[in-house]
Amino acid sequence: MLPDTGIPTLTPGYAAVPPGHLASIVTSLEMLRPPPPRPGRPFPPGLALEPLARTDPETYRTLFREVGADWLWFSRLTLADGALAAILADGDVEIFALRRDGRNVGMLELDFRRPGTCELVFLGLTGDAVGTGIGRTLMNAAIGRAWARPITRFWVHTCTLDHPGALAFYRRSGFVPFAVHVEVAPDPRLDGTLPRTCASHVPRLG
Repeated sequence: MLPDTGIPTLTPGYAAVPPGHLASIVTSLEMLRPPPPRPGRPFPPGLALEPLARTDPETYRTLFREVGADWLWFSRLTLADGALAAILADGDVEIFALRRDGRNVGMLELDFRRPGTCELVFLGLTGDAVGTGIGRTLMNAAIGRAWARPITRFWVHTCTLDHPGALAFYRRSGFVPFAVHVEVAPDPRLDGTLPRTCASHVPRLG
């Protein structure tokens, strides 16, 4: 077991993934002080970061699907309404939709519920916004908002199901890797949590 986590330690070699499941390598990263500023252009006209304060679970899930479906984001989709509503109503959780002319093109979620710490829970863009430079502007906004509070640690995790450039992007932003895990979970495309057509780059077994 890994110390202080209760997570079993893998032994060297191959391990079979159960049918109908996905395996990913999860990298956790942190920054312990604000990084040097990285240049980023302002959001262009028509694009705005709007708070999603005290919204209902289904409005949140719509945003979550639009941004995360192609990367197989599913964690919030399987939460019961009450559990998700409690997160959405918590004053120490900040959720934003990045909108262009009323349409969702990105999201940002910051969790300050642990004193002195901020978790970058979700940061992502829809497919048509990836590669436009907006991601840097969104990350700069996340860093600024996180360190505007009295924290000593800002952290995030990403996995191999995410955009292939995500890990390098986080490192360029000032995050430093501190842990690696392997996660095995049911494929959300097989039980209807996400459409079967999502994430065609990830084999669907089962």
